[in-house]
Amino acid sequence: MRRWFIWGFLGLVLAGVLGAALIYRSATKDLPDEGQLANFSAALPSTVRDIDGNILTTFTRERRIYLDYNEIPKKLVEAYISAEDKTFFEHGGLDYAGIVNAVFTNIGSMVGGGRPVGASTITQQVAKSLIGNEVTYTRKLREAILARRIESVFSKQEILELYLNQIFLGRNAYGVEAAAQAYFGKSATQLDLAEMAYLAILPKAPSTYSPVSQNARSVARRDYVLGQMLANGYITAAERADAAATPLVAVPNRSFARSRTSDYFVEDVRRTLMEKFGESERDGRNSVYGGGLWIRTSANPVLQDAAERAMRDGFMRYERGRAWRGPATNIGAGEGWQERLRGTAVATGYDDWKKAVVLSKQGSSSALGFADGSRGVLPGYAASSPLKGTQTSAGEALKPGDVIPVVKNGNAYALRQTPEVSGGMVVQDPHTGRVLAMVGGFDAGAQSFNRATQAQRQPGSTFKPIVYATAMDNGFTPSSIVVDAPYCVYQSRSLGQKCFRNFGNMRGAGAQTMRWGLEQSRNLMTVRIAYNTGMDKVVAQAKALGIGDYQPVLAIALGAGETTVMKLTNAYAQLFNAGRAMQPSLIDMVQDRDGKVIYRGDNRTCPGCAAPDWNGEAMPRPGGVPKQAIDARTAFQTVHLMEGVVTRGTATRLLTLDRPLAGKTGTTSGPKDVWFVGGTQDLVAGLYLGYDKPRDLGGYVQGGTVAAPIWLDFAKVALKHAPKLPFNIPAGVRMVRVDRRSGKRVFGTWPTNEAKAAVIWEAFKPDSEPRRTSSVGGKGRGTAAAPKRVRSDAEFMRNSGGIY
Repeated sequence: MRRWFIWGFLGLVLAGVLGAALIYRSATKDLPDEGQLANFSAALPSTVRDIDGNILTTFTRERRIYLDYNEIPKKLVEAYISAEDKTFFEHGGLDYAGIVNAVFTNIGSMVGGGRPVGASTITQQVAKSLIGNEVTYTRKLREAILARRIESVFSKQEILELYLNQIFLGRNAYGVEAAAQAYFGKSATQLDLAEMAYLAILPKAPSTYSPVSQNARSVARRDYVLGQMLANGYITAAERADAAATPLVAVPNRSFARSRTSDYFVEDVRRTLMEKFGESERDGRNSVYGGGLWIRTSANPVLQDAAERAMRDGFMRYERGRAWRGPATNIGAGEGWQERLRGTAVATGYDDWKKAVVLSKQGSSSALGFADGSRGVLPGYAASSPLKGTQTSAGEALKPGDVIPVVKNGNAYALRQTPEVSGGMVVQDPHTGRVLAMVGGFDAGAQSFNRATQAQRQPGSTFKPIVYATAMDNGFTPSSIVVDAPYCVYQSRSLGQKCFRNFGNMRGAGAQTMRWGLEQSRNLMTVRIAYNTGMDKVVAQAKALGIGDYQPVLAIALGAGETTVMKLTNAYAQLFNAGRAMQPSLIDMVQDRDGKVIYRGDNRTCPGCAAPDWNGEAMPRPGGVPKQAIDARTAFQTVHLMEGVVTRGTATRLLTLDRPLAGKTGTTSGPKDVWFVGGTQDLVAGLYLGYDKPRDLGGYVQGGTVAAPIWLDFAKVALKHAPKLPFNIPAGVRMVRVDRRSGKRVFGTWPTNEAKAAVIWEAFKPDSEPRRTSSVGGKGRGTAAAPKRVRSDAEFMRNSGGIY
């Protein structure tokens, strides 16, 4: 019997040991070990800056600004120790006496109805922040085990540094520096004693101690912490009395500082970074929302503001005089309207526009409420536009609960309407490909779709320079004669014959130079040029420039293939940059939290640049010779032709800028979209305007009448202080005097500065300039055969990357 008892007892002990081992193994599963703890990095916000270093926005799930231990005020550390763990410097991670005391106190609380107390040390709270708020039977055991590991890896000061940077303190603030800014609008080093004591009460329940809704309770708890600091010898009685007499006043709760401008730009940066580095800490140390990255972008604040203003003004100018379409939505005017208004997205666009809700009506006038709680009045005369499809004014049609955009108008407000038409714009440095500004719509806050990079639209006539460039790369010259006359092609038995026409059904003008055809944007000439050059070559060139991958059909020559503003602007930038291939970039550089460069937008490497010593050999140079997307001479010829578009073609509105400019207007069928892409030697910008669901803009709308004026408004600001530089002429180009209308070479007469001078300078490749006579094409299937290609050093220059 005794033997069975012994064996039974040993069996129970063994079972207990095995059970304890299983529980321990379960509890320690997935816990970071000492090595992982030693390499721990707190999640930090990633900061996005513009070209001047100004903060555009911060990518973060947790508002946190990391401080080293020696940057944290001593009194602030002592406040937290007094509030959370007065024996912190004495225990090894677990306060056993405190645990026993808490057990008995909580038993008494269960019987007597008192308030339960906790026994978590600061080290355990750090452990909890690493584990998360998981709900399991082993959570407390896991916290205890991890706390012991933390104590074995870190010093007490390092644990306090982790704690005071990790702890959640309300208002989406993690750590004392973020909390100091969130509650008091100042750095932790600027806090007074009363403010430090208040922050020390927040770890247990931030919402319970709101300085606004729970002010009295918060002050009482703050004063308790001050008393504990006095009892622990950290402050004097006089300091406690002064701090306790200080009112608790916090700044309004607000989001992380960010610039409202550049929102579309910033969102594209975010997408790029997410692809490269991942979103959260699970994706690696350099994640977007936790890696503490320092991101330098190419965003130019002056150009960005000018682009946004020009595009918004263009939208409003197009919609001027149109009927009011109604409110954005109706949220009701009852209790809670302020909170509902805050959560309602309304495209306000301009900085002086505000979203408002109609609270009550008196005739055609409306009482307004705003998200910050302020009130205002919308008089009937300031909302006089008719409601669409009715004879009723907007002021009369408004109802309580309607949400509308308004603008300050004297002592009252005036109704505004978010434009229905939209569009996108990209501004680029043609020398580097850096995107300097981007507009993706009227207001990114309410319209996240980026029309500059995501909207696939037909570019219309802005595609024609690609056709002309391909032709001049295959034997045509700017003086080549092409017939502007009706042109039809047989497609197939089922499709029959396809006949092209000029814009507005304009009659053909007979035999004309290629220059004239592009300047006047003649469809019939463009189709002829594309046919004789070969559509397979045209689409290949479009692909090489990054515009799109199209089928070799003639409609593509007139801009029927879809692309984005970003892609087309980048293609023009390559033409303006002597045909060098390049990709648009928004990010100049990314550094990790330690300052190490982990990404460069130019993708250039420099083997040997980081060598510790110089061995006397040639200095290392950044690698990467740019490839040619198109011959440098052809690129210049194309740009030179587009200068004529501004001088005497479809974009003469830009002549008021009085500087060398090149560009091309575009108007798609309908017209559904209008475009302008162009620029100077140092700046290229492209834009389009149209409805998100393409529909007719109106017969009077053209690229030259709607898109070009928007570009002009932008350029007046963007080019105000820019030098008036001519376009660089690459080696291998001959500038020859020609008759502007015939394309024939001229002797004895010199070009003038007049826009429609009879004699102009024309760009030719060697041995391709015209003689005294010029043949006119007009025979065959719609046009004369393409001019026989002149053999020159074009192949050599293309293979060698061009001569600059």
